[in-house]
Amino acid sequence: MIELWHCHNTRSLRALWALKEMQLEYKLHSLPFPPRFLAKEYLAINPLGTVPFLKDGDTTLTESSAMLLYLAERYPHHDLSVPVTHPEYGNYLNWLFTSDATLTFPQTLVLRYSQFEQPERQQSQVVKDYAIWFLARLKRLNAHLENKDYLIDDKFTVADISIGYALYLGELLGLAKQYQPQTQAYLQRLKNRAGFMAVKDIGQDISNYTIKPVAIS
Repeated sequence: MIELWHCHNTRSLRALWALKEMQLEYKLHSLPFPPRFLAKEYLAINPLGTVPFLKDGDTTLTESSAMLLYLAERYPHHDLSVPVTHPEYGNYLNWLFTSDATLTFPQTLVLRYSQFEQPERQQSQVVKDYAIWFLARLKRLNAHLENKDYLIDDKFTVADISIGYALYLGELLGLAKQYQPQTQAYLQRLKNRAGFMAVKDIGQDISNYTIKPVAIS
């Protein structure tokens, strides 16, 4: 049985969304945020105190993008991946890891210095700078989506889940109004999927926090 530890609107949404799309059986543990302070028993499972955490038999993972790749390749009959022989395989991997390496990195600084730090430690200039950085790093994605509905092979894959979460987080931060039209349409297409709609609110009742839009003007 696959087990997933999840906090509402965090990167664990990626793994939860993938599990729903793949129609796999799983046991879900929803936690308040941040669990390292509000669910200290979780530290016995994941000493980092971070989410997501996924367990599948003897396999444990702490990185959401790795979970997407693991699930797609461990359970390939659900066809959310592309084979290594596919001509777009390199692009598939690149999009899969672009989400954290390029997009959610500046978002974490926006979140930290706009709402996670104590008021006296919040930094409006850091928030503005890294929000602008995030939007600038959408340049390659914007160009790619000018004539594509999905990232790879004209079909929905876990790469779309990975990138889609970053765009969704940007929307929660109030930045989606600055997305280009094709990127806004892509995000809406992903949000309209039954799998996303089925899981997006899970854990909200115990989450203990709400992501607030930021001002960068």
